[in-house]
Amino acid sequence: MTDPAAAPRVLPEAPWAREALRCPITGTPLVEVVGQDGALALENTSTERVLRYPVRDGVPVLLPHEAIERP
Repeated sequence: MTDPAAAPRVLPEAPWAREALRCPITGTPLVEVVGQDGALALENTSTERVLRYPVRDGVPVLLPHEAIERP
């Protein structure tokens, strides 16, 4: 299993910049997650509708049609 601390980071270190990145659908903050396939993604913190956005070549793809809804 890959060490999460060694995984590349997508979200900026500066707190103000992290707060600026929001889910385009729910408006909730985003957190970095690693999928079962080891791919880095951003997931919203909504309790109503959990959405995950892919990261491609180190760039988060925050487009509504790219969101993957989790049960």
